[in-house]
Amino acid sequence: MAVAAGGCCRRPAMTSGDMPEPMTSAATPATPAATSATTPDVPAFGWSAYAERVNGRFAMLGFAAVLLIEALSRDTFLHWAGLVP
Repeated sequence: MAVAAGGCCRRPAMTSGDMPEPMTSAATPATPAATSATTPDVPAFGWSAYAERVNGRFAMLGFAAVLLIEALSRDTFLHWAGLVP
């Protein structure tokens, strides 16, 4: 099977008409209370974008901790924690 010139996984070259438009203004916080350097979201209770972002960050930390425990103990997390015999 022959592969077309340029390979099978390359994107076609962009022309001047395909260029994305540049951003015109930077994102600003909705209120002065939002002082976080990583997100303009205001901390709020319930199903807010801020709460979901924080939950995702804690989930990533927990997953990394489980991987670290498994790598250092050379055992599965469930067995290491005593949840399975």
